[in-house]
Amino acid sequence: MTFRVHVRVMPRTGLLDPQGQAVEHALAALGFEEAGAVRVGRAIELDVDAGSKDEAEARARLMCDKLLANPVTEDYLLDVEED
Repeated sequence: MTFRVHVRVMPRTGLLDPQGQAVEHALAALGFEEAGAVRVGRAIELDVDAGSKDEAEARARLMCDKLLANPVTEDYLLDVEED
């Protein structure tokens, strides 16, 4: 079976996010002062062939831990759906 995995990688809360700060300042400069606490991350989508949804999620977690996310500075969320 093939499962579609959506990975959302974000900087850990409390760590410096220079991209988020740059976007927040740019938004303020454009007149959007109401925007705050901006954080910039990545979205990754991939197909995983696995025998079950749990297996696909476990494989995706290994991918995140080994390559897709930096476990020291980033957190990630997974959403797995049957393709």
